[in-house]
Amino acid sequence: MGYALRIYEAFKDDETKARLLSEFIEQVEQVILNNQLSTRQDVTMSELKLTKEIEQIRGEIKEVELKLTREIEQIRADLTKEIEQTRGEIKEVELKLTREIEQIRADLTRDIEQVRGEIKEVELKLTKEIEQIRGEIKEVELKLTKEIEQVRADVKETEVRLTEKIHEVKISTIRWIVTLFITQTITIIGIIAGLFQVMK
Repeated sequence: MGYALRIYEAFKDDETKARLLSEFIEQVEQVILNNQLSTRQDVTMSELKLTKEIEQIRGEIKEVELKLTREIEQIRADLTKEIEQTRGEIKEVELKLTREIEQIRADLTRDIEQVRGEIKEVELKLTKEIEQIRGEIKEVELKLTKEIEQVRADVKETEVRLTEKIHEVKISTIRWIVTLFITQTITIIGIIAGLFQVMK
């Protein structure tokens, strides 16, 4: 396995760096192969140099990882703080809404009780008025009953008087007729007696 492939496998987590290092190693290996002038010492120095660069790159990667880790932790802490703050705000809103709901409920209960009281007062007032009207109607009925009884009594009395009057008129008429009849009879008898005397 060539150094280029090893480097690529070692840094494949960072595609860009792995590719650049692999290309660089390939170029070095190509130069070594083409020129055949490099000595073992040069190769060793190149390896050392590459090893230093690799270590340097690893250090840089480690720093980046640490930096990113710190940033992630900071973001996580900030988000946690914001979440807790938001939860606190939500809790405050819930408490506020709960108090408002309780206040509205209390106000509505008070209004309902007041309306019930007013309805009760109206019912009592109407009941009194109805009882008063019933009493007045009863009084009117009693008054009308008395007046009707009085009218009936008056009618009865009038009937009795008229009956008596009619009876008196009948008796008077009979007396007048009897008197007239007697008078006429006496007159006729007188006339007949006179005629007898004249004829004698």
